[in-house]
Amino acid sequence: MIRLDTREAGFAAGFEALLDSARETTARVDAAVGEIIGAVKRDGDAALLDLTARFDGWQPADAGALRVTAAEIDAATAGIEPSLMAALDLAATRIERFHQAQRPRDLELPDPAGLTLGMRWNALDAVGLYVPGGKAAYPSSVLMNALPARVAGVGRIAMVVPTPGGQLNPLVLAAARRAGVTEVYRIGGAQAVAALAWGTASIAPVDRVVGPGNAYVAEAKRQVFGRVGIDSIAGPSEVVILADASNDPRHVATDLLAQAEHDESAQAILVTDDAGFAAAVAAAVEAELGTLSRGAIAGESWKRHGAVILVRDWTEAYRLTNRLAPEHLQLMLPDPRAALAEVRHAGAAFLGRYCPEAIGDYVAGPNHVLPTGRTARFASGLSIYDFLKRTTWVEATAAGLNAIGPAAVALAEAEGLQAHGRSVALRLG
Repeated sequence: MIRLDTREAGFAAGFEALLDSARETTARVDAAVGEIIGAVKRDGDAALLDLTARFDGWQPADAGALRVTAAEIDAATAGIEPSLMAALDLAATRIERFHQAQRPRDLELPDPAGLTLGMRWNALDAVGLYVPGGKAAYPSSVLMNALPARVAGVGRIAMVVPTPGGQLNPLVLAAARRAGVTEVYRIGGAQAVAALAWGTASIAPVDRVVGPGNAYVAEAKRQVFGRVGIDSIAGPSEVVILADASNDPRHVATDLLAQAEHDESAQAILVTDDAGFAAAVAAAVEAELGTLSRGAIAGESWKRHGAVILVRDWTEAYRLTNRLAPEHLQLMLPDPRAALAEVRHAGAAFLGRYCPEAIGDYVAGPNHVLPTGRTARFASGLSIYDFLKRTTWVEATAAGLNAIGPAAVALAEAEGLQAHGRSVALRLG
């Protein structure tokens, strides 16, 4: 992994290189994705059947076979261990509770000039949820994407998930049912995003597409944006951990590896003020790697993108953290709330030595869909607001229009928009 020390002469250049390192795929898939989207727009369900056979290795009998029935969900989920279902329900309940607290209120503001100004919130009509089905199955992702939509009041939530060999993960289906997903389809890749955006004979279009996927999915979301809304173009997962020597090195090591095991492009960074502790954590990482089922993936991530940064003091650490603008931030310091006050840019923060980021992936409550690749400088995590839209309104009386209308006329005439000015002036008393 990368080792940096703010006391060393080459630190600035090394840190800039860390910031600028590209972890996203460099493969150009835009043309291929454009062809897939074009095929779905042109041929609809026929294209979905052909692409599913080509990429997922199973041939649906017809377009109707793409939709998962309630009976299939019943059968698939019947064998799930009760303890696992209880864990899923606990996570869902906590996620619901946190997102319900986000509900905004409508606004109605009487104006001193005699007008009334307002703003109301409305839920989107339909949302499409993409769930990965490649290297791993993520029922937690279903909960995190679908529950905020349901809490917001979205009436239709359609989920698409790739099914190699036609097989679905039972816990993913259980999560979909618990989260209020109304439709589930066995399709993935760029073709699934295209179907959600443009619609086919068997799949009605949606208003927004959310959820992570591979490079083809990310590019498809980029290309359909404008036709529909999207949540973001998600990159590889990342964590920055600020920890002092009072922590257990193994705890910090497993926290770093919890991000590294996502995929080879994930990034885990430790920032500390103690060289001995840094060395102990690095050694603990190496020891833990051999015990993980995804140790090869985590090891590649740690080798290529992991970093340990040694700082003079925590003020310096906070400054560097704001430049990193991490997706996940762990503050394993004596006063984590004071530390959080110094950090302006982070997707989500986890405070104290008993709050590993992994708890946020599943059962804490706040959303785990977060801005990556330093976009926390200007973006936020998924929330109820991603499934709501605002409409402002104005109500005016004759007296109110007479009070402010002349200013509107003057400004319209200054801009050379004669009809604008006239539409107001004709109403003035």
